[in-house]
Amino acid sequence: MAVKFAYKTLLFICGWISVILGVIGALLPIIPTTPFLILAAYFFSKSSPRVYSWLTSLPYFGDVILEWEKNKVIRPRVKIWAIGTLVLIFGISIIFTTIHFSLKIMLACIGIACAIFILTRKSHPDP
Repeated sequence: MAVKFAYKTLLFICGWISVILGVIGALLPIIPTTPFLILAAYFFSKSSPRVYSWLTSLPYFGDVILEWEKNKVIRPRVKIWAIGTLVLIFGISIIFTTIHFSLKIMLACIGIACAIFILTRKSHPDP
């Protein structure tokens, strides 16, 4: 009984850490938001049905999380929004920061890798 409680508590803490990282990701260009929220949904689904329900009912991310959980799908409008945000934030970071050129190249590579991942996911669930 104590082990199960400790396990659920650990998952609950990991869920909140993932939510915090997702929120930070919404503000910083290097950290992605949605993968952390999907991870948080997984942790909360195992530890707290109430928080899981709250997370999956969020206006902007709830449907995205549920679509990913059920069908491994990223809808076309979400792909467009994600790629647009990615290009905007990474572009601003690469153009207007005074970091070393090699770091700008690394940032561009991370952005391209993220874009490739998003674009290669299914857009609609299988029939």
